[in-house]
Amino acid sequence: MKRVVVLLLTISVVYADQRGQPYQKEKICQEYKMLGKDKFSSLAVIMNSRKYSNATFEEIGHLVKAIVSLGETCCAKDAAADCYEKKADALAAQSCDPTSPFPKHPGVERCCIQKGLERKLCLADLKQPPKEFPTYVEPSNEKLCESFNKNPLLFSTRFLHDYSSNFAQAPLLVVINSTENYLKMITECCAKSKHASCFLKQRLQIKPIHLLTVMSSRLCGRYNSYGEEKLKFSALIMLSQKIPSAEFKDVKPIIEQSTKALAKCCNSLTDDCIENELSTHVQQVCKKFSTKDARVSECCKRSSSEILYCLHSLPAAESITLPKLQWPKTNQLCKKGKNEEMIKYTFELARRNTKLPEVFIDKLYGSLTEHLKTCCSSEASDACVENKKPQLNEEINKYISQGKELCAEYNKLSFLEFKEWLIKALNKKFPKLSSSKRDEMVEQQSNLASTCCIINAPPVYCKEMIDKFVGSMCAQESCLLQ
Repeated sequence: MKRVVVLLLTISVVYADQRGQPYQKEKICQEYKMLGKDKFSSLAVIMNSRKYSNATFEEIGHLVKAIVSLGETCCAKDAAADCYEKKADALAAQSCDPTSPFPKHPGVERCCIQKGLERKLCLADLKQPPKEFPTYVEPSNEKLCESFNKNPLLFSTRFLHDYSSNFAQAPLLVVINSTENYLKMITECCAKSKHASCFLKQRLQIKPIHLLTVMSSRLCGRYNSYGEEKLKFSALIMLSQKIPSAEFKDVKPIIEQSTKALAKCCNSLTDDCIENELSTHVQQVCKKFSTKDARVSECCKRSSSEILYCLHSLPAAESITLPKLQWPKTNQLCKKGKNEEMIKYTFELARRNTKLPEVFIDKLYGSLTEHLKTCCSSEASDACVENKKPQLNEEINKYISQGKELCAEYNKLSFLEFKEWLIKALNKKFPKLSSSKRDEMVEQQSNLASTCCIINAPPVYCKEMIDKFVGSMCAQESCLLQ
């Protein structure tokens, strides 16, 4: 496996080594000869589908064909000494051609104004943002075998692209392992006349690695989108709403451990890093919280591969009765360094409002910390904070109320009924609103609800939508949370 990883690293920087050295012809040629054209091609599909996760199958196909041609032509015994350099230059030039069939990605223009090695280094560093909405849907057994038997190579290549692009954030070796196991299943089961029982047996065997792929891609995706500190906050809020009986002091160390695990393993080239670390994480969660929540206890009775998926898929719990929440003391809010008191306050806010999705809480926290930052940098910081508290309290309550109402109605009604409810609610709230503006807000809020009032809502996309939601609220009146 380590040898495969070396190959993948070299393929991933076809244009140039990202550390600033010319890419290594000898290494690529060594691996090309060792693995052969077909396996070299398959691994190139995986790598580039991960890197360009929004590219079409055809775009990836064109790029992989060019990469394989580079190895096939320039690694031959009778290849000219400058073959590799010339073909790599041509590949970089083709990437800069507006009519290129290769994947399109932001930032390519700034690379293409450069020359030589600098251009290649720049191109090597480009990648598309990952998908926030997985699009891979597995066909029926019959359709799988029909497609595979018709053209095994095309089927395998398309599967590698679809699967790798959908789970691009999972550690590389996890994806390789998962795709290898899946294609072995297809090869074996589609060769049998009665394949139903074969698929049933094989799917049970590959389920653990598939669940690991799904969960590690989801968690590493959040880590890559948020960064370590923001992910800690996000995970704190998520756990507070799933297990509102859990105290901040109990949740915090478990979140610290899980975040360190992702930092260590998401880009690791060690086979079992993410599996071992996540196993440790779920053991800690089960040990600490099984007695506090019956749903957690039920998840923890499952097989080790299913526990994390079960825990992560738990909907927010019903709110429990807790003491009235008080603001932290003003002198605590303006402490230098990480604002632990504000994080704890938001945690407490979330566990009292479990039905307000985490992405909404995140927006609230961001707005509050911005206002605190402004106040804390002023000379009369204490007075500034105290003066804003009444309006902030009012707006926090209003924001929470509207967010909870929006999501509650969305989850209760059919989509058409929900849009009808939105029209009536907006007419009542803003009677002077023009019909065109009202229709715009209905569309905006229905899109927001359908995307963000769900478990594990996509954080980056939802942030943009919630910003617009708050903006539309604040367009009608002055508010601090905007």
